Amino acid sequence: MKQTSGLATLSLLLALGANMRAQSLEGSRSVVSYGAKRDGRTLDTKAINQAISACSMDGGGTVDFPAGTYLSGSIDLLKNVTLNLEAGAVIEGSTNLGDYAAETGPNGEPSRAGLLTARNANNIAITGRGVIEGNGMFFVDPNKVKLIEEGADYDKKFTRQGDDFMNPKYGTADGPLEPLDRPNNLIRIYDCTNILISGVTIRNSPIWTVHFVRCERVNVTGVSINSFGSGRRVPNDDGIDLTDTRLVHISDCDIEDGDDGIVVLGGEKITVANCTLSSRSAGVRVGFASGEIRDCVFANLVIFDSNRGIAVDVRGASSIENVLFSDIVIQTRMVTGHWWGKGEPIRVSARPWNPKVNQIGHIKNVRFRNITADSPSGILVYGSEESVIKDLVFDGVKVRIVNSPLHASYGGNFDLRGCRDVASAIFAHDIPAFYCRYADGVKINGLEVEWADGLPSFFSSGIQIEDFSDVDIDGFSGGPAHEDGGKAAIALSKGRKVSIRDSKAARGTGVFVSVADVADGGVFVNNDLREARIVCDSEKMPFQASGNVLPVGK
Repeated sequence: MKQTSGLATLSLLLALGANMRAQSLEGSRSVVSYGAKRDGRTLDTKAINQAISACSMDGGGTVDFPAGTYLSGSIDLLKNVTLNLEAGAVIEGSTNLGDYAAETGPNGEPSRAGLLTARNANNIAITGRGVIEGNGMFFVDPNKVKLIEEGADYDKKFTRQGDDFMNPKYGTADGPLEPLDRPNNLIRIYDCTNILISGVTIRNSPIWTVHFVRCERVNVTGVSINSFGSGRRVPNDDGIDLTDTRLVHISDCDIEDGDDGIVVLGGEKITVANCTLSSRSAGVRVGFASGEIRDCVFANLVIFDSNRGIAVDVRGASSIENVLFSDIVIQTRMVTGHWWGKGEPIRVSARPWNPKVNQIGHIKNVRFRNITADSPSGILVYGSEESVIKDLVFDGVKVRIVNSPLHASYGGNFDLRGCRDVASAIFAHDIPAFYCRYADGVKINGLEVEWADGLPSFFSSGIQIEDFSDVDIDGFSGGPAHEDGGKAAIALSKGRKVSIRDSKAARGTGVFVSVADVADGGVFVNNDLREARIVCDSEKMPFQASGNVLPVGK
């Protein structure tokens, strides 16, 4: 009885195992069985779409891409389908525009599909160790740098360099290259729920690489995105863009491209963690002129070799609230060409953009914590009379301003593009390590400022704040860029309600705090001013002072 029972149990297990294998095979189908040649020469678009369609119609499953190169035009990813790219598998976008489906753009203009599109397709995934190749270099002129007609988004006459600004004689190595007609975003996912992209490498997109629009429950993990094939010189080849998308998790990704790395253009409940980012524009961009943004966290990031580290911008009627940045290392540099940015580690701005739209949203409750930056420019916070930035916190931020070979040709300017007024798009301005204008409720806790030797004369104060209300500076350590430059460690003007406490003047500081048209000052307490020459350039400081260690002889 025991032996019979054991044999019966074994037979049952074998039958169950066979059934499970059969179910697994039924749920997974290879594109090769649908006629894909995977030779990199034959167009496999039809075979790939047939495999996806059959899989979705049967209730879903996995469409498998064994090792090989699958040349393809437009692919439609349908509901309940996972595309699995095995190691050695490459889905390669065709270089023939005719292989991409014709579409009508959002404003009625003719357009084309990208390589891979999903619409209203829930429960979809792209997984594996394979590659999606966009062939971006085939859709740009490799011998021509993209030049924007002057007056379109800047005017040289407002810059420090005048006619010499952005002159190609200073170099063109960083591009951007002139785009030709090109397909749409490499991967486009519209109105979908429960999406996973995991493990794959996505490279050399001709324009935005991965774009989610009105999606929910998005997970992107362990993905590598790059544009190494163009030397990161293709304009608009953003890594990941989110438009009106919610419940998003992006983690453990490496993104090294020409344009912005990770972009939030609208959405909520978004987390980005444990990523490395490198960009000719911003490593992380939050906001511009589209949807509402709230409840986002960016943590444990390394942003390197970028034109700008983090950008938080309002340019339209939508607002940004409750965004946290923490535990981030930033290394920026100035780049040649018409990329937006001038090496700022962090920029927060609210400026009108569309000449036809006067309404502008707000930025409120944005926090930066435990951030270290080496940059050829300073932190830039610039609101507007129409949109004062509120409740901004910098906690435990260290900034070291470094030299750049492009300072003479690009430096000493604020870059606030896009702006409807070109006079305020790029304009000459001395560069503090931390600059803030049009803000209410700014807390600066533990800011450390260091300056490299031999910086140009346009570098100025450690902190400069104008047109403000309710500023609290606690634990600042630093001074001006130049010992004899006539700039204060902290320069305050046209504001009210400010306190400075527990701060320390760096060696070589002339004036520690400069005040002009400042009212309702708070406290000025427990500051170590021994390395400063004088405390304040005003005979009457607008503070209640106590417990300060004064300069020697004062």
